[in-house]
Amino acid sequence: MARNLVIVESPAKEKTISKFLGKDFVVRSSFGHIRDLPKNKTNVDVGNNFEPTYAVIPKATKLVAELKKISDSADKVYLATDLDREGEAISWHLKEALKLPDEKIERITFHEITPEAIQNAVKNPRKLDMGLVNSQQARRILDRLVGYKLSPLLWTKIKRGLSAGRVQSVAVMIICDREEEINIFVPQEFWSITAELEKSKEKSVVFKATLLSKNGVKFEKLSIKNKEQSDEILKDLQGAKYVVESIETKQRKRFPYPPYTTSTMQQDASRRLGFSASKTMMVAQKLYEGINIGGQSLGLITYMRTDSLNIAKSIQNETLKFIGATYGQDFVPKTARIYKTKSKGAQEAHEAIRPTSPNRLPAQIKQFLASDEFKLYDLIWKRFMASQMSEALYNTATAEISAENYLFKSVGSILAFEGFLKVYELDESENEIKLPNLQKGDELNLLNLLSQQHFTEPPPRYNEASLIKALEEHGIGRPSTYAPTIKTILDRLYVRLDGKKFVPTNLGIVVNGVLKNHFRNIINVEFTAKVEEKFDDIAENKAVWQNVLKDFYEPFEKDLSEAEKNLERQKVQAQESDEICPNCGKNMVVRESRNGRFLGCSGYPECKTTISLDKSGNIEKTSEETEMTCDKCSAILLKKIGFRGKSYLVCKNEACKTTYNIDKEGNKVLKPSPEKTDIKCTKCGAMMLKRIGKKGPFLACSAFPKCRNLQWIDKTTKTEIPKKIKK
Repeated sequence: MARNLVIVESPAKEKTISKFLGKDFVVRSSFGHIRDLPKNKTNVDVGNNFEPTYAVIPKATKLVAELKKISDSADKVYLATDLDREGEAISWHLKEALKLPDEKIERITFHEITPEAIQNAVKNPRKLDMGLVNSQQARRILDRLVGYKLSPLLWTKIKRGLSAGRVQSVAVMIICDREEEINIFVPQEFWSITAELEKSKEKSVVFKATLLSKNGVKFEKLSIKNKEQSDEILKDLQGAKYVVESIETKQRKRFPYPPYTTSTMQQDASRRLGFSASKTMMVAQKLYEGINIGGQSLGLITYMRTDSLNIAKSIQNETLKFIGATYGQDFVPKTARIYKTKSKGAQEAHEAIRPTSPNRLPAQIKQFLASDEFKLYDLIWKRFMASQMSEALYNTATAEISAENYLFKSVGSILAFEGFLKVYELDESENEIKLPNLQKGDELNLLNLLSQQHFTEPPPRYNEASLIKALEEHGIGRPSTYAPTIKTILDRLYVRLDGKKFVPTNLGIVVNGVLKNHFRNIINVEFTAKVEEKFDDIAENKAVWQNVLKDFYEPFEKDLSEAEKNLERQKVQAQESDEICPNCGKNMVVRESRNGRFLGCSGYPECKTTISLDKSGNIEKTSEETEMTCDKCSAILLKKIGFRGKSYLVCKNEACKTTYNIDKEGNKVLKPSPEKTDIKCTKCGAMMLKRIGKKGPFLACSAFPKCRNLQWIDKTTKTEIPKKIKK
């Protein structure tokens, strides 16, 4: 048995790290948390100073026994879980569950999974940080108290199956508040006036100038309120001479963005790649834990749960050398860039998210990465590289042009030096606007005078990127909480997605109203942010975690008691419609799911008929006739929408049942019929059918949909591989 045991959180880490350490080390995975508060009840003794009762998670029982056996015979146990509070707590739970003596434990952390980082961590261990452990304990206990005390209230006053949470409820509140702003918004009319001009002696360049002021009084956005005022200005400008009053030229600098933190990575991946927050974190986890690159497993990015902007000096120096050698010394800033973290309670011991080596170019390792892995790695690499490069330079010219007692303004901008834009394209990339060579006193030709009507717009609904930004700005949650919070409020049907925008459901509005009216002291932005600051104080040993919980629980218990007495049962109203159920004749009502609205029979659950609605709220066509005909019976083919929006063709003759796929050119391709086999289903005994799917051949039970047993067929061995079915 090896002299040293290293315990990490995930099998992927275990596989990667085991290759970096010698024969004296054995690496094992804990598969995340091994202990938690059991789910059967609160398991927090409020009267005994909030003493928690932890237990080994049932699925980890066998694993704990194995780790106990190995750790007992090892000289040293290196706890190598993640470097955040959650990771510190997992290490502490391992210590407690395995009954490890203090003198046997070494706590090691690392920002990246590379041979150098792992070996350096082993050489520089530390002891468990109980400040971090207690901070995580306080969060876990507080969330358990809120969830297990509030949720039953919602069950009795609204409907069963609901949940409430300290962070998730505030996220729903933010979305509901924005929806209310939109509903009460009254658009205001305003007008803008623009002149199209050219220089008398340089007619090839036409440019635009916007109305700036009259008699020295500047026009604000809403100054020109209606068409009458706009027409009056146009009348004043009839026959006016347009003369350049001033021209100012200067060079403007555009500085790069800092490297990614968790929230900015999630926001950018949402905007640029269309990734959800949970998908971004899942892909980033793989890049962090290790990818097989040419036979060697390497972590490609640093730890992806961070709110710090720090960069290791060694990697910064290496990056600057790379930039100079690859792009030229002009792209290296005169002084290395240092970014300051703005978020409250940022863990400055962490690093920003960056590639583990600047020399590992995305294009060079693309062949080893899955499509999503490459996209995210490419984004992280470019953002980090740009953050260390020179600023971009623009040559700008600002002209002020007089027309009688009015003044117009025109701004031109030309990119003079790419700088960081060489590798990182901005979302709001500037269009180059060229002005003619203007001098003070030049007379200009008026080509057109345009007046345009506008209306103010309500604030936009939140998408994932803007919601994460709002949560971070308010100090709500931490890097590890954004993705699960969003997933929870969608799964609970408190909000739904309209395109990529969050819209509160009727259920979400009712729940939010109850929590705001009866728990306004704790379910609000300021309180939730203040609690996060208290957690930070606990982590820094500036506060006692039991005292923090006591300060929260006493007013919470009072609000809870009053709500149980005074809150009347709430009803979530379903929106009525004029549609009649085609199966039972009852009225259909508009219901909501996480993917949008649909019509459901008011007789549910006796009648489960549903009808899909499109984004406009109209009944979605389930099929439409095409000009194509069936090869078997010559009947017209109907185009239908199948799973995940994929279109297919089906014969209009119900007796025929012939179906076709649609290829990229829009042609019909006959779907292969399932092939009978002599293999019996292991679940229900029916015969299995051989089908062809996206990933190749597989076996499916002929009793579908009653039995959904599937078995993939290995392409090389032709044997059946049992498919893992989600519970």
